[in-house]
Amino acid sequence: MKKVLLNVWVLVFIMGVGYVHAKSRDYISIVGSSTVYPFATVVAETFGKTTKFKTPKIESTGSGGGHKLFGSGVGVQYPDITNSSRRIKKSEVEKAAANGINEIVEVKIGYDGIVIANSKKAALMDLSVKDLFLALAASVPNPDGTPTVVPNPYKTWKSINAKLPEIAVEVLGPPPTSGTRDAFVELVMDEGGKKFDFINAMEKTDKKQFKTICRTIREDGAYIEAGENDNLIVQKLEANPNALGIFGFSFLDQNIDKIQGSSIDGVQPVFEAIANGSYPVSRPLLFYVKKAHVDQIPGIREFLKEFTSEKAWGSEGYLTDKGLIPMSADERKKYYDIANNLIPLNPSDL
Repeated sequence: MKKVLLNVWVLVFIMGVGYVHAKSRDYISIVGSSTVYPFATVVAETFGKTTKFKTPKIESTGSGGGHKLFGSGVGVQYPDITNSSRRIKKSEVEKAAANGINEIVEVKIGYDGIVIANSKKAALMDLSVKDLFLALAASVPNPDGTPTVVPNPYKTWKSINAKLPEIAVEVLGPPPTSGTRDAFVELVMDEGGKKFDFINAMEKTDKKQFKTICRTIREDGAYIEAGENDNLIVQKLEANPNALGIFGFSFLDQNIDKIQGSSIDGVQPVFEAIANGSYPVSRPLLFYVKKAHVDQIPGIREFLKEFTSEKAWGSEGYLTDKGLIPMSADERKKYYDIANNLIPLNPSDL
């Protein structure tokens, strides 16, 4: 009997130790977008060096994967912050609420352009959203001119547009869990599809069919999912000059000695064109904070202050050196106030 009681007390002690351990964490846990990852990492490293707090741990999971992890619950086993290269979806807010997360703070940090790049060993491409739609959609308008769609028959860029080179369509891009992929289909594929009158009309008459046509990427080898590692895409473009890659402007900016950005609808993906809105494929970058964790995990308030400081995200801040396109002074003030006063997102605004 004594042996049984002793074993019970040992078990209780072990469980108690495990419970205490599970209830404590002395660093900030961040997940999410591979595009926001390099910016968040620089802020985290600066924060770790200049404050008494530990450097936050950041995982590049993709925007979709980040929102899934972030929205799974409240507690130290769940992330405090998720980075995102698209706005959170209403469905993601609803799932988070079902898991006890009722207050989420949305912080926009700046802008990014999605670039379609290739090796500097190859000729610079001059593409349109229509060209890209015809190159990458699983179903495209029938070449005979009838208002119907057929499985994508295009194998080369020249077969799509006589002005383009006679090389195979081969595009390396992000998977469905990526915010870059979400933004690309919305800003490029949707807009490319709209260049055809009967598909454009569908957006009002049959939105579900419109999305199916415009957002279903072909799976015959012309589009290659390269995971969430944008650096890997850059490496593959160097190895294969005929391929194109899809990723954020910051990766082009950091590898400008190896790759070049294609112009889209006649506009080059340069800092100024993204900042003034003339480049057609630009999107906001954001992160989301779990308000319930702010006073439970040390350093979150201070991390937010560092990220939203002028020395970080300002027009001449250290994040612009990494390729971040800064917001206007008015927008920076707006999101500084939201971040530092922890003003929750209103789900009805989505």
